Amino acid sequence: MPSFNQVTLMGNLTRDPELRYTPQGSAVCEFALALNSVYTNKQTGQKVEEVSYIDLVAWGKTGETIAEYMKKGRQIMVEGRLKQDRWEAQDGKKMSKVRVTAENVQFVGSRPAGEGGGGGGAAGGGGKGGGAPTPEDGPPPGQEEDIPF
Repeated sequence: MPSFNQVTLMGNLTRDPELRYTPQGSAVCEFALALNSVYTNKQTGQKVEEVSYIDLVAWGKTGETIAEYMKKGRQIMVEGRLKQDRWEAQDGKKMSKVRVTAENVQFVGSRPAGEGGGGGGAAGGGGKGGGAPTPEDGPPPGQEEDIPF
């Protein structure tokens, strides 16, 4: 049976992105988003604001671009997929965590006062030079789909 795994999120970075490189030289950027939602409590009639915090990872050029241009508090739109990481803790307990692997990003809004440079931009996945891209790197250059808005 086929399955579908696609996520689109827009929120604000909760911290500055952290860029690292794997031993093979692939860039990996970890960051987190705060997603705000507001609803009315039917029993009290009061508006309730709820915040969800989502961990994300971006690979390759997409990750490098996020690390270079994004900072805590900036708004970003992310298209990606859910991925569950599983491991065993030192005490033998089985652990797992679901996070979003970013495949396409769009920088949203303007830069805060005092930050120079041009306007927002977009980053799509791209393979490592000299070889076939891995699934973590996203689609080959030129095969990303443009967002029509």
